[in-house]
Amino acid sequence: MTSAQPFVLRWGIISTGRISGDFVKDALVNPNTRDVYDVVHKVAAVGSRNLDSAVRFIAKHANGDPSIKAYSSYAEVYADCNVDAIYIGTPHTFHYENAMDGIKAKKHVLCEKPVTTNTAELRSLLAAAKEHDVFFMEALWTRFQPLTLEVKKIAESGILGEPLALTADLSEDFGLDKIPTTHRILDPALGGGALLDLGPYPLIWAILALYEHPSNKGAKPSNVTGTMLKTPLTGVDRSTSFTVTFSPESPSAPNTLATQAVLSCNINAAAYDPGVIIRYERGTIAIAAPIYCPKSFTVQYFQEGKSGTIMKEETRTFEYVGSGWHFEADEVARCVRDGKAQSDLWGHDKSLLEMEIFDEVRRQGGYKFPPGVEKVQ
Repeated sequence: MTSAQPFVLRWGIISTGRISGDFVKDALVNPNTRDVYDVVHKVAAVGSRNLDSAVRFIAKHANGDPSIKAYSSYAEVYADCNVDAIYIGTPHTFHYENAMDGIKAKKHVLCEKPVTTNTAELRSLLAAAKEHDVFFMEALWTRFQPLTLEVKKIAESGILGEPLALTADLSEDFGLDKIPTTHRILDPALGGGALLDLGPYPLIWAILALYEHPSNKGAKPSNVTGTMLKTPLTGVDRSTSFTVTFSPESPSAPNTLATQAVLSCNINAAAYDPGVIIRYERGTIAIAAPIYCPKSFTVQYFQEGKSGTIMKEETRTFEYVGSGWHFEADEVARCVRDGKAQSDLWGHDKSLLEMEIFDEVRRQGGYKFPPGVEKVQ
């Protein structure tokens, strides 16, 4: 039986950048518009490096709500007793420090992707979150959107059979010759390049469709290969392709899934549509671009015994008020309400898998961050 009153989660916002604005605008959308009645979100505080920026942010993204505290430091947000959870929207090389400070202040944490610059940093944060008994989740918003949930439902229903192959790409033409080398996408000191900025999105579809598939039994990939093409401007990866293979280690292994994901990301080319194609024994699922927040997907069903011969095709479209960030906020609120340390949908194991894959792809690609970027090694 649900409570008559929704659970209210009070947020503190760390950074006043664009992505934080997107999150706040969606968090403040009336949850009833998406048929959510058990949780609601309140922005309690906004922190920035200067007070004027925080004030402008509240005016622009929260209708100037006078109840929201504007702070000229992140430390003040962590110290605010009216803040239950923090949302971290800083560049990813600052995630470790910001998240650790929030955890030590006993705040629940939703940290933007990629959650850290490497696996060691993430393991350190997870140990701290356990020590201080707080919820921690990477903000991979795509995983919580209604379309993603429906794709997973169809993919695991068995109607299409086993997954055989997956391809996914997220690219964006940043106009590299027109932006300063200090831009986040070009600056190695900010973890710049395609892999960490864009790579989480092709990878999340591989994790959803392959790693999470019942036939995989939670087994890690049997092999990861990667290659990088670096820009001479700063040496960050301009184009990265990586292959993630799942296969049983032996005939007696509990996991029976044998399949492969071919993933790519580029910072000098436009995305293509569809951005994700998952091929199954008896059909395909094609997911429309942009793959971080798609609004439609198409399922093709093959004739029995005739692989590739389409018997039926269905396209499903999803619309809602807001831009899609509020679904991850709802997940955090429910987990905090229920006393969970992590999400069932995007748990710590998946963020660890993501960072382990990225570490390996960077190793194979020869991309090393400047000294001091990785806070834990």
